[in-house]
Parts: sequence; C-alpha cells; structure tokens
Amino acid sequence: MTITQLQYVLAVAEHQNFTLAAQKSFVTQPTLSMQVQKLEDELDILIFDRSKKPITITEVGKKIVEQAKNIVNEAERIKDIVDQEKGFIGGDYTLGIIPTIMPTLLPMFLKTFINKYPKVNLIIKEQSTENLIRNIEDGHIDAAIAATPLEVEFIKERPLYYEPFVGYVPNNHRLKNLDNLKPEDLSINDILLLQDGHCFREGVINLCKASKNYDDEHFQLQSGSFETLVNLSDEGLGMTLLPYLNTLSLDDTKKVNLKYFNAPSPAREVSLIYHKSELKIQITEALRDVISGIVRGAIAFQDVKIISPISK
Repeated sequence: MTITQLQYVLAVAEHQNFTLAAQKSFVTQPTLSMQVQKLEDELDILIFDRSKKPITITEVGKKIVEQAKNIVNEAERIKDIVDQEKGFIGGDYTLGIIPTIMPTLLPMFLKTFINKYPKVNLIIKEQSTENLIRNIEDGHIDAAIAATPLEVEFIKERPLYYEPFVGYVPNNHRLKNLDNLKPEDLSINDILLLQDGHCFREGVINLCKASKNYDDEHFQLQSGSFETLVNLSDEGLGMTLLPYLNTLSLDDTKKVNLKYFNAPSPAREVSLIYHKSELKIQITEALRDVISGIVRGAIAFQDVKIISPISK
C-alpha cells in the first residue's frame, strides 16, 4: 500500500470515473487503474463497483476512502513540518472567496501578498459558501474567505474584519429624509435583495426578522450583483443594503444616497476559514496578517453588531 495508491483511490471516489480521475491526477488511465486494482488485490476486497455507470463505492470502500483522506492529509503534514522548520513560505495554495467579498477585497491585498511572498503560487477561486465548505472538507482548497460564523465542526474560523451594512436610499424612498438608519426602520417589503445562495442576502433577511419587519408574502426584485441593486434602486424600485467596502468605489453622485446606521451598526464578520488539520498553516497565517493589516485601515467602524449569515 502506497500514498500514491490512496491518492488515486480518492480521485476515483471523487470523480466516479477512472478516465477523469487519471486526467486530474496527471497520469494515464491504465496506470491509475492498475494501481487501484493492485491495492484492491492486496486488501482482497473491492473498493469500487465497476458494473455501474457511474461507478459506485462499495460499503467497505466508503470506510477505506475516509481513512485514505486521513492518511493522505497526515502524509502532507510531514512536508508542512519541514517547511515550517525551515521557515519556508511557498508552494501551491488554493484560496476560495465568496462572490460578495471577492470584487472588493481581492484588489486590496493581492498585489501586496504576492510581492511579499513571491514563492507562494496563489490559486484563487470564487465560490459559494456551500461549495467552499465542501471543498475544504475534500481538500480541494486550502482556505477560504467567507462571512461567519458558520458553525461547521471541522472548520476553524479566524476573523479578519467586521464590515458594517450601509443603506443605499434613493431620493424617492420613504427613508430618504432620515440622517441615520436604525434596524427597525427597515422593511423587507422595499429592500432589493441578492439572489438565493448569497450569505449577505441571508444576513439582510435575518436583520429584518430581528426587527420584526419581515413578511414572506411579498414581491421581491433580486439580483446577482450589488451594482445592479444600486441601479434598480435609482430607478425607484426600492432601497438596498451594501457591505461597507462596496460603497468605497461608488461615484460621488451615488454616495449622496448612502445612509449609515446608528451605533452599533449591523455588520458581517468576515473570516479566513480552513480545515482544523491546519495544513499549510504558515501560508494561512501569512495571508491573514496581510489582509488584516490592509483592511484594518480601510474600515474605521468599531461599534458593530454582527448579523449571522445563517438563517435562524
């Protein structure tokens, strides 16, 4: 039994196809199939049922796949130990970021990080929170930036910053004459929301539920981007809420429509999340230090109340 064989087993288990697993493992399909077969012969069991399309994992195979994940992770930890001992910060590192954070945060820290740590090959993927959690569990990404708390048993959360909600209120809206907003001023009936699947949307809904201004039975306009929500607001279709960093790039004609909340301002907690096994922790810590240092200066708000992205 070898680590390579276990890696091939994990690839087949993920893709349920020997050809695709071989492509993802950068080997030929006969080589991968032979090594998996060799392991099955050694253990005298079948890990995969090849009679079905797509192939399935046998009951004993499921137990072997789970153990293989642990063994492969522990093998990779050995390299981590050596890298940490040598003070080396480099190698491939895959970072996932949720869509409502990526456009504003990535330009703020990326150039600084790659200049400071040129030996890190940073691979960045934009994904939903649900996909990030699954990919962290499967080992396909090393860490992610998401709204927290998530309350996932195998994930460790390290807060990076707290980002206040800001109201975008057009001229014809009922709240236009207010100097500042309070959560109880909001009504879900005239707030434009992001589409389902965005955690910021869930945060806004939870804020309105907490303020008792929530009604499931009403018409909602929904969009996949904050820019579209702002434009729809300008057309008189309602107000919207924006994360603070998204307001920095608005032009002056739109910034006059911004309204801030009285303290404590509702806010989202944005964290660096990663598996509790803490593989590549030296890169994770370097990334956290760079992002925290940059964003701390951009967000001056301190008195905030965290709104969970989890529906209650």
